[in-house]
Amino acid sequence: MDKNMNKNMITLNDGNQIPAVGFGVFMIENGGPAYDAVLAALKAGYRHIDTAAAYFNEEDVGRAVRDSGISREEIFITSKLWLQDYGYEGAKKGIARSLRKLDMDYIDLYLIHQPYGDVPGAWKAMEEAKAKGRLRSIGVSNMTPKIWNSFVPQFTTKPAVNRVECNPFFQQKELRQILEKDDVRLEAWYPLGHGNEKLLKNPVITGLAEKYGKNVGQVILRFELQEGFIILPKSANPERIAGNLALYDFELTETEMEEMRTLDTGKGSHDPEAEGLRETLVSAYKIED
Repeated sequence: MDKNMNKNMITLNDGNQIPAVGFGVFMIENGGPAYDAVLAALKAGYRHIDTAAAYFNEEDVGRAVRDSGISREEIFITSKLWLQDYGYEGAKKGIARSLRKLDMDYIDLYLIHQPYGDVPGAWKAMEEAKAKGRLRSIGVSNMTPKIWNSFVPQFTTKPAVNRVECNPFFQQKELRQILEKDDVRLEAWYPLGHGNEKLLKNPVITGLAEKYGKNVGQVILRFELQEGFIILPKSANPERIAGNLALYDFELTETEMEEMRTLDTGKGSHDPEAEGLRETLVSAYKIED
């Protein structure tokens, strides 16, 4: 495994280790594009691949891992349970489907993808699969402080991660205080703000990029790494895939970190508490067996 990846492994609250930088495959098509992107990411040095049932590309991810020539034990795979499979019996079916599509004996991290419906029933099935070794770690996604407090106190096993939107403009400060109590790691999606021009052209960030000879994306990702986040930059461009991993040859000073912290607006692009969101998401994605 790449020495930089070894250096930046994060230990989860269940004792398992996860590479701090992962490669996300959301909206990269199955049947070739996702396969090529994952192979390129593994070649560049990534050892953490983030997929989901609702990304419809678990097959390509599994095939790329097998064809990479890299030992399965060296690669950390995340997938996620979709809404249609919530509840105890549904989750057992969803877990089995993900394992079958990935063609793997176990998944390193498996997440509740959206926090609606019978989450406790699904979590029970995930706890059982973890006990059997089919899932190594389990966690949640898109849980705001309010949603977290409505579900997680019911869980026997505390989530290892909460995967949420997070970037310098939306630093999730309230949520992080809650997560820290149980040593739950924040995993950031849209870590680069999904192309937000105001973020990418912010003078604090562009100034740091110029100082360190890095691009603005690398400065943002470095800030997030130093904050202790697990980050999931996504790209299908081989040069950018490699660049998003080149984060270990510079370090922001504490003064610079404080400057970056002042950029927080407290607002993101996605509101998990929005009325009717569950129904919209259920109708948008249908996972077939």
